[in-house]
Amino acid sequence: MDFAFDARTEELRAKLLAFMDEYVYPAEAVAEEQRDRLASPWDTPAVVEELKAEARRQGLWNLFLPDAEYGAGLTNLQYAPLAEITGRSPQLAPTALNCAAPDTGNMEVLSQFGDEQQKKQWLEPLLAGEIRSAFAMTEPEVASSDATNITTHIERDGDEYVVTGRKWYISGAMNPDCKIFIVMGKTDPDGEDIRRQQSMILVPRDTPGVTVKRAMRVFGYEDHYHGGHAEVVFDHARVPASNLIGEEGGGFAIAQARLGPGRIHHCMRLIGMAERAIELMCRRAVSRDAFGKALAQQGVVHNWIADARVTVEQLRLLVLKTAWLMDTVGNRGAHTEIQSIKIATPRAVVDIIDRAIQLHGAGGVSQDFPLAELYAGARTLMIADGPDEVHQRSLARRELKKYL
Repeated sequence: MDFAFDARTEELRAKLLAFMDEYVYPAEAVAEEQRDRLASPWDTPAVVEELKAEARRQGLWNLFLPDAEYGAGLTNLQYAPLAEITGRSPQLAPTALNCAAPDTGNMEVLSQFGDEQQKKQWLEPLLAGEIRSAFAMTEPEVASSDATNITTHIERDGDEYVVTGRKWYISGAMNPDCKIFIVMGKTDPDGEDIRRQQSMILVPRDTPGVTVKRAMRVFGYEDHYHGGHAEVVFDHARVPASNLIGEEGGGFAIAQARLGPGRIHHCMRLIGMAERAIELMCRRAVSRDAFGKALAQQGVVHNWIADARVTVEQLRLLVLKTAWLMDTVGNRGAHTEIQSIKIATPRAVVDIIDRAIQLHGAGGVSQDFPLAELYAGARTLMIADGPDEVHQRSLARRELKKYL
């Protein structure tokens, strides 16, 4: 196995690392200052738009899309080290490159399953970074870890579909630039095949009957940079029948196609989050004294840093292997590895960030360092895109099947 990056990856890595040093890291404090002066906390700070313009000028735009017609045409293996770099500043860097969830997954859905009109109306402005989007799947009244449980109805009525249901933790929905929802609901709730009951449909935000009720907090954060996580009610919202994505009953399959790349993108960025935590841990250790000597001379700190480095190197290899398999044998062929990284990466990164917080003391849980937000983001990913236990259940069944 060749562990070296190819020439294009190396070129983009160099450009991206320079972009982070010159533009993104300095913009972190600026964005916070600007946000405090905004009329609405959900408005986008001016510096973010400046970052997007510069990233586009440098060709660091839509790097996540493997289809060269719409994106950079990179393989998963090429994109992995780039996504890792953006994970070092997860609030700004992915958005600056137009590589932030949930837009990435929604653009993938539209590029793979949307018709020409849907692509023109919604995909093109998303690719251009002119609008944002949301993916409405999770519901508060059922265990959404089992996607077949969803209760939102999508009922055909002549040339229209009527959407009725309640969703929550709908990422990006508080952003005023969020113009379109991809909604998952049931078109055939009594169908024999429980994985053919669901469909996906495009619902514009300004559709009568659509109400964004409130922002949901995550560990006390409202995640302003990514447009929050909202509770959204669809009360007999009518949209044209042409807004259906693909065919009736195809929603579950589309969701699986969407979530596979999304999971690995999260894991790629988590590696970068862990690297940022290790860097902060080391800087803190050499700059602070306790009980007569530097923290960097304390044995327990040595253990934390060494264990963190070993863990990150292990995780990176597993993520890269998964990316390579997705490129060579497809998402189905990489099923075991996708589930493995989804289980292993957030869990391990949470532990690394937790150690970094401990080393920073009160500062670690404050707004003066990014660690608290990094922790909240990493811990949430043990639930998002399928809780760890769902992936453990599926992975164990695949292993046991070999012996039955």
